[in-house]
Amino acid sequence: MILISPQDLDDNLLNNTKIIDASWHFLSDRNGFKEYQKEHIENAVFFDLEKCSNQQENLPHNHFLPEKEDWEKALAKMGISNNDKVVIYDNSDLITSCRCWFQFLYFGHAPNLLFILDGGLKKWKLENRKVTNKETKIRLSKYFAKENKHMIKIKSQIEENIKKNEFELLDARSKNRFNGQVKEPRSCVRSGSIEGSICLPYSECINLKDNSFLNKKILDKKFKSLGIVSDNIVFTCGSSVTASVLGVAYSLINNKYMPTIYIGSWSEYGKI
Repeated sequence: MILISPQDLDDNLLNNTKIIDASWHFLSDRNGFKEYQKEHIENAVFFDLEKCSNQQENLPHNHFLPEKEDWEKALAKMGISNNDKVVIYDNSDLITSCRCWFQFLYFGHAPNLLFILDGGLKKWKLENRKVTNKETKIRLSKYFAKENKHMIKIKSQIEENIKKNEFELLDARSKNRFNGQVKEPRSCVRSGSIEGSICLPYSECINLKDNSFLNKKILDKKFKSLGIVSDNIVFTCGSSVTASVLGVAYSLINNKYMPTIYIGSWSEYGKI
């Protein structure tokens, strides 16, 4: 089980659960950390996607995974240990909690200890649950990571797959962006998509009213309508953030699936 409902989290706030606010906003005046300081779920700590990514100088706003040692340091500062139950939420239209979840999996946190708050802070507040602006007290910890490198693909593997067609590549961007009908938000990236890839906008997997995931049956139909009938799938998007939303969506259909993402995504592949 990946998702946890607001009710279930509310009932278990004090039961050895570490809560993470992973809000991040792309090309927006909104600031995830300032919003966190203003209001967050009690005892939540903030996950800064920008600081917990390996930013490439020639690829602005892309989010490669951090180095193992940097991830360990970041989690130690957040007071998270390997055996902690972790619940991740966000207040972002990009459902960035899914990217944080993916990073925890990649660096070896036990899947049965990882949960995403279904609907995030939006649904939490719609249900009139309590938020606070109190600073969360953090007790520094130690964290030991182990990389699952099979969970990512790099550009050369994507190029090889165009020739060999060994896996399906699903793109989480909007159809207008995928089809090259609008300009990319990054000035150094051309419009279009990777040859042979399929478009499934991440927003089509979400109830926009409250940011919760659609139910398993509806998600299953969406994937099957695209011809996806096996687990041999890799996800991509603009900067490898919303690709994780599709990773969660498919994992809801098949809980044995371990998501695989093209980490460079279109900001790398489509770079001018």
